[in-house]
Amino acid sequence: MALKKPNKLPQTAVLKQILKRCSSFGKKHGYDDIGLPDDVPKGHFAVYVGQNRTRHVVPISWLTHPEFLSLLRKAEEEFGFDHEMGLTIPCEDAVFRSLTSVIR
Repeated sequence: MALKKPNKLPQTAVLKQILKRCSSFGKKHGYDDIGLPDDVPKGHFAVYVGQNRTRHVVPISWLTHPEFLSLLRKAEEEFGFDHEMGLTIPCEDAVFRSLTSVIR
């Protein structure tokens, strides 16, 4: 009997799934005809931070930044990516703002 490899997707595939989920909430107020949020510019995506789930719009280029990737790994460990809550970052809003000011 052969051992099966874990069903682990490459990081790029996981990131594509995250972005697709974050931008495919359906047609709602504030969304365009294909289901993308009106207030999220091209090349950006929304994340929700902290207990109050404060919404932040961040550039896709941050997906290559080591500190932001570390936050994504923590998000995956704590929440997983298979839910309808949007991409939730498990840290305090003030910590996230501090980190993003360094990334910018």
